[in-house]
Amino acid sequence: MTSRADDDPAAGHARTLLRTATRYSGSRCAALCLVSIAATGAGLLLPAALGRALDLLLAHAPATRWVLCCAGLVLLLGLLDAVQTVLTGTVDARTTAWLRRRLTGHVLGAGPRAADRFGSGDLVARLVGNAAEAGTTPAARAALVAALAGPVGGVVALGLIDWWLAAVFLAGAPVLALLLRAVSRDTSESASRYQRAQGRIAAALAEAVEGVRTVRAAGTEDRETARVLRPLPELSRAGHRMWRVQGRAAARAVAVAPLLQLAVVAVAGVLLTGGRLSVGEVLAASRYAVLATGVGVLVGRLAGLARARAAARRLGEVEAEPVTAFGARRLPDGPGRLELRGVTARRGGRTVLDGVDLDVPGGTTLAVVGRSGSGKSLLAALAGRLADPDAGEVLLDGVPLRELPHDDLRGAVGYAFARPALLGGTIGQALGLGLPSPSPGRIREAARTALADDFVRRLPDGYDTAVADAPRSGGESQRLGLARAFAHGGRLLILDDALSSLDTVTERHITDALFGDGPGTTRLLVAHRGATAACADAVAWLDGGRVRAVGRHEELWRLAEYRAVFGEGAGPADTGDSDVPPVSDTRGGNGEGHDGMSARIRPAAAAGDGTAP
Repeated sequence: MTSRADDDPAAGHARTLLRTATRYSGSRCAALCLVSIAATGAGLLLPAALGRALDLLLAHAPATRWVLCCAGLVLLLGLLDAVQTVLTGTVDARTTAWLRRRLTGHVLGAGPRAADRFGSGDLVARLVGNAAEAGTTPAARAALVAALAGPVGGVVALGLIDWWLAAVFLAGAPVLALLLRAVSRDTSESASRYQRAQGRIAAALAEAVEGVRTVRAAGTEDRETARVLRPLPELSRAGHRMWRVQGRAAARAVAVAPLLQLAVVAVAGVLLTGGRLSVGEVLAASRYAVLATGVGVLVGRLAGLARARAAARRLGEVEAEPVTAFGARRLPDGPGRLELRGVTARRGGRTVLDGVDLDVPGGTTLAVVGRSGSGKSLLAALAGRLADPDAGEVLLDGVPLRELPHDDLRGAVGYAFARPALLGGTIGQALGLGLPSPSPGRIREAARTALADDFVRRLPDGYDTAVADAPRSGGESQRLGLARAFAHGGRLLILDDALSSLDTVTERHITDALFGDGPGTTRLLVAHRGATAACADAVAWLDGGRVRAVGRHEELWRLAEYRAVFGEGAGPADTGDSDVPPVSDTRGGNGEGHDGMSARIRPAAAAGDGTAP
């Protein structure tokens, strides 16, 4: 028999999240529970004290002590209510902050999978809005104990006054129980729908904001507004349903609770005429009947808990996404040899890379080329373990990347991307991201290598300029991303289309510096220009997710299909010359299998012999 967590992983993760969050603020939750129970106890004592004082006053007996007791209980109730308010706010804030920290770390640990599944806008909605709602759960549970103690204490007090009073009330208790159960179930369902609609609106809004220039250029503002707000009717229906559920519950409570109170007071009046109760006890019984029928408080608490559980389940869906696990095997000294053995990767139900084999010797440069959709960026992500393959393994200096500790892996692999995200307060901090103790000299040297030092120095505060206050073009952003990768160092440098926005002169200067620093750093370069591929020691040509061929750029250039990758047409050299080394074409005649890279990459001679661009 499977558990509920097995049947619904998101619900299981949600329960675990809430249990851990409650333990995180355990002492404050316990204090809140005690304060709430104390307030309930004081509220239960007050009717008895009022009844006793009334009896003494009617009997013209001294009642000063009981009057003072009533005044003390009122003051105590006010004090406990203030403490309860402060504790509730503190617990809610601490729990929400803890949930956001945990989920943010989990999203970053899961990597691109989480963003691909949920979308950035929906993730923000979950981490901001849903985390705040789920963060109210520990305090709500602690307060619910006191909310339940009020009706239970009221029934017990009625029984202590006279068992007939408790019996009359308990006769109508099942109706109240069914009412509360229906409220909890219906509110949870409508809250889930409401939050899902909110997430879809947030996701669409994030997409529209990210592409705002495209939207304005196309003149489709109205169409995008309609798309973003398309889930609004569903949001409205879910919101109205929540209000109707709570409204019906309140209406039923208003109908049932006064009837029970009236029945208790009527029986108390009969007992008064029979001499079994005093006037003060009748007053106390009427107050206890109100406490015992405190359905309104319970409805509010249960509705809040239902919304919090629905929000926690959305957080549980995020936490159910697996995070990247790291090993404990240390990375030995080595030149940075990169190996891909039978690597297969699928995305969206499609096999993007299929059994890729590559062997990149340490200190050499491999350019990866191919048409759009051939799997170049995914291969680059797998090479540095920004993603894991579905089959096969990736090794660095003979060690599978899965077995490396996080710090060893990230210290050994540097990355530069086509659209780098510059994280940090200032430009200098952004370039030193990930370094344990970045030195200004190292950062400036890396910026000079990436030809970024000149325009950074022209900024108002140079390297201390805030990132948000540093206007830059796409090419300047790429140069900053390259500078960050150069400052990072490591034995493997992966450039995922990181030169695409540079002009040809700047690109040539950077590639000369990049490939001319001698052995010590292995480079994997996703290239879209023939000139860039020509600078590499070898080129891996991806075609349909497989390695079509591996060789020197000038060798591959003789193939018309290879030239077509760069937008070049066939030329008279298609038939090849006898003095041109043969291409290592690893695809069979049926186009279905390949042997991968059977030979190591040979160090490149200087490009520019006229056979290739």
